[in-house]
Amino acid sequence: MIEIKRLFDFPYFQLENAPLEKSLVTKRNGTWEALTTQEYIDKANAVSRGLLRLGIQPNDKIAVISTNNRTEWNVVDIGILQVGAQNVPIYPTVSEEDYEYVINHSESIYCFVSDKEILDKLNTIRGNTQLKGVYTFDEIAGADNWSEILKLGEDTSNQEEVEARKNAVKEDDLATLIYTSGTTGRPKGVMLSHKNIVSDVLLSSERVPFDFGSYVALSFLPVCHIFERMILYLYQYYSVSIHFAESIDMISDNLKEVKPHVISAVPRLLEKVYDKIIAKGSTVGGIKQKLFFWSVELGLKYEPYGANGWWYETQLSLARKLVFSKWKEGLGGRIELIVSGSAALQPRLARVFAAAGIPVMEGYGLTETSPVISVNDQRNGGFKIGTVGRVLKNVEVKIAEDGEILCKGPNVMQGYYKEPEKTKEVINGDGFFHTGDIGELDADGFLKITDRKKEMFKTSGGKYVAPQVIENQLKQSRFIAELMVIGEGEKMPAALIQPDFDFVREWAKRKHVEVGPSNADLINNEQVKARIQEEVDFYNQKFGSWEKIKKFELTPDVWSIEGEHLTPTMKLKRRNIIKLYQKLYDGIYEK
Repeated sequence: MIEIKRLFDFPYFQLENAPLEKSLVTKRNGTWEALTTQEYIDKANAVSRGLLRLGIQPNDKIAVISTNNRTEWNVVDIGILQVGAQNVPIYPTVSEEDYEYVINHSESIYCFVSDKEILDKLNTIRGNTQLKGVYTFDEIAGADNWSEILKLGEDTSNQEEVEARKNAVKEDDLATLIYTSGTTGRPKGVMLSHKNIVSDVLLSSERVPFDFGSYVALSFLPVCHIFERMILYLYQYYSVSIHFAESIDMISDNLKEVKPHVISAVPRLLEKVYDKIIAKGSTVGGIKQKLFFWSVELGLKYEPYGANGWWYETQLSLARKLVFSKWKEGLGGRIELIVSGSAALQPRLARVFAAAGIPVMEGYGLTETSPVISVNDQRNGGFKIGTVGRVLKNVEVKIAEDGEILCKGPNVMQGYYKEPEKTKEVINGDGFFHTGDIGELDADGFLKITDRKKEMFKTSGGKYVAPQVIENQLKQSRFIAELMVIGEGEKMPAALIQPDFDFVREWAKRKHVEVGPSNADLINNEQVKARIQEEVDFYNQKFGSWEKIKKFELTPDVWSIEGEHLTPTMKLKRRNIIKLYQKLYDGIYEK
């Protein structure tokens, strides 16, 4: 049996253990096209042979920028790693300036891109880089295609050299540089070794209830982020057939076509799914509507392991049959597990989805920890709502005196590329990585995240405010899509709020409130403001007087990555948001 030590060992393990007819599956021109495990390996070897003929040396860096997840990304990834080079994934949505910075800082000499939009963006800065060649996955007139690398590798006479390169790669060698999407300043290149990611995959594998070779997954979170990338290796380990969604817009259709058993998601997506379900349930009328909302209310009280008693479980089984079964159908009908990460999951979503028989297992980690530190597991009492699960085996977590979560283990990065001082700031002499998150371990060993250390602030009255705690509470309101708590150095906390425009319009229609066609009309409507004030007042009850949101302003834009409100991992760009809404900020504090 192959012992998995390096990332490129995963497909070979799959071939030996449970080879698949549909290992990697991408939709092209309306048809799902699959590679078998053997074809996946054959193509990866052809890429490796082609790269050797281009003169790629061990430790050379090759950038990959893809708008969507696809078979080619994974083939190229293995092809690069097998020759001892490193894959440098870049978020497609970052600016041209960031493309230039990452390519130059990493010293990438070749780049693979998915489509024309990315190619055009890259071409604006290509002259300022050391790139020797750019290859596209899509066929684009006048551009070099990745098939040229495959063609270069058709001749197998240098396969022995590929094998020699593979054998020379050790588990502690650098595998990838992943540039953080930092909320401030230049992105940092996180150095992850083969061992970092492999250990995290194998330790996380103990937390998922998969049988080898019998599951289907749909993948759509950006693979340039370590969360989805690690999960793709985990799927390969378990011989899960991976289907790549066409785009975020097509997820709903793709779920129905693929009928996956498992997906990974971020809380924002689950919130949108939930809001759509609720909106649909609000339109049915009559007894059906009553039944629908009875089921939802029941779901919102869910506790795992039958803790609510037999009468609750009896009602739940009826709700599952009559209402929740339709929720599952909307996700393809076979969904058994959703893995959630990247941001805090609302406990109400964890409850209602688990009640619906669609358990969402929330985990926690950072790019610097490959990424998983802890994750919930429905089996063996390992699922507790409102926590990010128990810490992985062989990973050590301790809570510092100031509440910061410190982590040590085989999954902790080698450091920040070319930035030894910044590395020292986060990894102590004793090897513990400082996560920057505030949290606590409960008596049962479950980890709970309460805030980001850097985001806590003091009001002018000297009181500490933890914005994330307040934000996570308020975001439970269906009227609120995004918000940011402000007030550092000011007399009181306040908030900038992006309403959930679709939901507010639907509410206005139901309540016969007339709002104009634009978002600006909506946010200036006094009845809308008053209704959102009610929501703020309701959640304010949970906080101390110094933490309560005393004022808020509504913003007219949908907060987005492109609008510079959010990082590519959907975290708030706090400084940017204040800059974008400086007038609203000044109005709140009467400046």
